[in-house]
Amino acid sequence: MIESKAARPHYVNNKDFGKALEEYAIVVEKAKSENKPTPVVPNYIAECFLKIAEGLSHKQNFIRYTYREEMVMDAVENCLRAITNYNPNAETRTGSQNAFSYFTQICFFAFLRRIEKEKKQQDIKFKFIEQAGIEEFIAQIQGDDTHSEQGFIDTLRERISKIREKDEKIKEFAKKEKQNKALELFMTNDVIDELKDLFDENCDFE
Repeated sequence: MIESKAARPHYVNNKDFGKALEEYAIVVEKAKSENKPTPVVPNYIAECFLKIAEGLSHKQNFIRYTYREEMVMDAVENCLRAITNYNPNAETRTGSQNAFSYFTQICFFAFLRRIEKEKKQQDIKFKFIEQAGIEEFIAQIQGDDTHSEQGFIDTLRERISKIREKDEKIKEFAKKEKQNKALELFMTNDVIDELKDLFDENCDFE
């Protein structure tokens, strides 16, 4: 039996999704004209962002990465940041905007940036685990997947915050490692200079 598109766990109806974005754009524009804060992104749109990111992460070229959760949350955060830049009335080659394609592309490049970041941080992560302890490291990467009373968009923000906090810890660790290496090099050079001075003071070639 062939599974229908609508029955798939990460399916997003492009027409409904596009309509929701158009309605949100109107609300945002009105808030701007009245000098009011940007309205909260509706749960439906946030859910679509999550479905798009999750669906893309299950593709063959991304499914094997162990940091898929980080990739997904990076993508959702990027989509939330880019939503106010989305123009449903902008001209395209096909004559109409394709919301699903637009935000899938944002997710795709977010994935690539995360993969590049993870490659650079791999050695740093191993050192971090060695010094901080495996329990603390695991606690940093575990997310709370349960939906509490705070609402879907707040839950997403919390998950994104956990990923960002882990990245900041690793970044700070890398900074300290770099400073320690520089200090070791400085101390080594000082010792060499002292030995040279001591040699010059105690050796007479005349």
